[in-house]
Amino acid sequence: MQVDHHDLYADFPEMRDAIDDLREHNPYFRRSMGQYGRLTGRVEDLEVHDMPVADFTMEDMKKQRVYLKDQLYHFLLAYRQGQKTR
Repeated sequence: MQVDHHDLYADFPEMRDAIDDLREHNPYFRRSMGQYGRLTGRVEDLEVHDMPVADFTMEDMKKQRVYLKDQLYHFLLAYRQGQKTR
């Protein structure tokens, strides 16, 4: 089964510096990024190994992942906007 790898660096290559800076200096961002990575790993592992899991469970995990990614993205946008005003 083909599995798409969801990684912030791959999805937002233009924000690599912001990701690194926030991960290093912002505990909330670092924690959220860790949660996103762990959840992504679980989803991808289930998909790669074609493990039996209820559809609603998989959908719930994917929705959580999208929610986390959206939060991280908005955090990155706010960070970049703050950088422009300096």
